Amino acid sequence: MRRLMTIALLAGLLPQVVLAQETGPKPGQAAQALPAITVSTVVRRPMRDRVIASGLIGAVELVQVQPLIEGQPIEALEADVGDMVAEGQVLARLSVSTLELQKSQFTASLASARATIAQAEAQVLEAQSSADEAERVNRRTAQLREQGAASQAAADTAQASSVSANARVMVARQTLEAARAQVALAEAQLANVELQLKRTSVVAPVAGEIVSRNAKVGAIASAQGEPMFTLLRDGRLELFADVAEQDLLRLRPGQSVKIRTLGAAEPIPGSVRLVEPAIDTATRLGRARIAIDRIEAVRSGMFAEAEILVTERESLAVPVTAVSGGAEGATVLRVRQGGTVERTPIVTGIRDGGMVEVVEGLFSNDLVVTKAGAFVRPGDRVNPVPAEPVN
Repeated sequence: MRRLMTIALLAGLLPQVVLAQETGPKPGQAAQALPAITVSTVVRRPMRDRVIASGLIGAVELVQVQPLIEGQPIEALEADVGDMVAEGQVLARLSVSTLELQKSQFTASLASARATIAQAEAQVLEAQSSADEAERVNRRTAQLREQGAASQAAADTAQASSVSANARVMVARQTLEAARAQVALAEAQLANVELQLKRTSVVAPVAGEIVSRNAKVGAIASAQGEPMFTLLRDGRLELFADVAEQDLLRLRPGQSVKIRTLGAAEPIPGSVRLVEPAIDTATRLGRARIAIDRIEAVRSGMFAEAEILVTERESLAVPVTAVSGGAEGATVLRVRQGGTVERTPIVTGIRDGGMVEVVEGLFSNDLVVTKAGAFVRPGDRVNPVPAEPVN
């Protein structure tokens, strides 16, 4: 009985199995689903080659102000730290009492020397007159001696008197020259003390801002110690940026710079003023001096970062993640029409943020696999999904 029931059931199911086999999918007729792969479009966009550096802000030129005379006490200070001063402005005043006494002494010495000149000139005139008279007597006596009207002794006496008178003239003239020399010496001494009196006013040699002051009222002025004042010439500051060795040779004076400081709401514009020729052998860093356009926004000693624009041009670019490197160089996985992937060698250039410049190997509107490390091999077919554009 059970065998009859089993045979009947099998007989009823057999047509359903056969029908299922006849209507099922045949080999080669199944539609294979392509993997969805994110791709990026090769676009033309501005590319900027930038060098990032950092350093401290300092003075373009510091000017130290020292007293030009020593030994005089400081009587008054006319300027302080933070003051903007003009060239020639008085910063401090030194005592003048000792120098005033010296000036009075040299003034008296000059008057005495000038009086001595007057006396010496009178002595020269008197000696010259006597010498002229003695010469005339000598000539008359010599004539009389030739005529036999005068003795030889008288002639010798007249000649000796003439020689002596001429000698007195020479002595008087030398005395006059000595008096004139004394006058010149007294005038020089007086001019020197007047110069020292003028220098008791310590003035700013250049225009600028006072960044330090060591002078104190009552202290003795001396050029051997610390400077009385230190000036920031014309108030000019610049950024001393430390640059990596491989980037230093790409910098040139005049390149534009964006300077960022702590707390600043926006970058401060600037430009490369000077690229120092030497590299520190210990740190392997070079230095670029960057002029700052807005001095009021910075202070000496501040730390700042600089973004130096080396070059800027519009060119083809792809995401950095799309580029892979190997023995054959840089390559990308380009997606051809129809979804077939192929490996394409390229020549890269500027790297700007998340993008890299393509110098050779691709054309505008080409599609490349966004991530070179994706599980895609050359020859595979993919379903390209556009990636979000990179700003």
